[in-house]
Amino acid sequence: MMMSEKAKQHVESCRFCWMCHHICPIGNATGHERSTPRARALGISLVNRDAIELDEIMDNIYECAGCGACVHDCITGWDPVMFTKEVRAQAALEDKLPAYINAMVDNCLDTGNAYGKTAICDRLAMAITEHSKTADTLLFLGVDARYEACEQGYKAIKVLENAGVKFTVLADEPASGAQLDFLIGATEETKEQMQAAAKVMNGYKTVVFYDPADAKTVKQTYGEYGIELDCKAVTYTSFLAELVRSGALQAKNKGKTVVFQDPFQLSRDLEETEEAREVIKAFAELHEMLLVKGETVWAGNVLMSKYIPDVMKLVAERRILNATSIGESVIVTASVSEYVSLKNASEGKVEILSLEDLILD
Repeated sequence: MMMSEKAKQHVESCRFCWMCHHICPIGNATGHERSTPRARALGISLVNRDAIELDEIMDNIYECAGCGACVHDCITGWDPVMFTKEVRAQAALEDKLPAYINAMVDNCLDTGNAYGKTAICDRLAMAITEHSKTADTLLFLGVDARYEACEQGYKAIKVLENAGVKFTVLADEPASGAQLDFLIGATEETKEQMQAAAKVMNGYKTVVFYDPADAKTVKQTYGEYGIELDCKAVTYTSFLAELVRSGALQAKNKGKTVVFQDPFQLSRDLEETEEAREVIKAFAELHEMLLVKGETVWAGNVLMSKYIPDVMKLVAERRILNATSIGESVIVTASVSEYVSLKNASEGKVEILSLEDLILD
């Protein structure tokens, strides 16, 4: 298998190392050794030694969430996410992707989203139509909010309306490339999708990214892939924090006690941890779970629930346990994907709120 020398070095260093063994949210949820970064490295190493075929390990390669907990915890600087993404890209080139991943890639190329959907709910569509006029600021909702959690996309719009912000939402919003990057890494198809999105974004002065996955992709991965942005890219959470500071978003603290689920894209990748907390504290009393901010534990996502739904439920249930074990019953999220994952697993044990739910309550 073709791999960069850097990736091979990381594979060989990780394959017998247990340092991040206790960190992986997938490994902890399944209890399977094969689900850990160490086991992935060992499998890749066996492929590189021609001991097994690449397609024998591909299901395991797609168990990785890319959350970076292993990278964050490694004091020696090895990066399992990096070599996992490289293997996905190589499998795409060798036509050895699992059938369920191939279907998602085809959907991304055909419809702009891995779910193959082309229609959004009427309520969100109407709200988008009301903001079709071009303004300096573009609110970029992302595919999960548009096709899997349209009520949250609708609420994201309503919060900005309440703050008096003038903004545009696109009816034909392009894919940011975040899903393709997750599925097949730095391929030409991924970069072409990102370049097409950047061309649209560059028609605006400021682009506010509602989904942390899009924010991380645009603010970090675009630069890594040599894709230039002329617009100012900001996260929805940081945009809300500024609206609260300026008084544009009127806050009333009702004394509701909540804990916050840090999205890893914000807290680890973009090193943004305080903005969402600033917003929450304006509307509620914030307590903290164990393992927050840079140490956050991923709570699942919509994309992976399409091919390993039982595992995603276990991942979300474990994070809910982190809240209930300290007597907390309300979790606030800033990720639409984690919101859906936690909501599906909550079963009445806890209340799951988005930032928009908290603000609009």
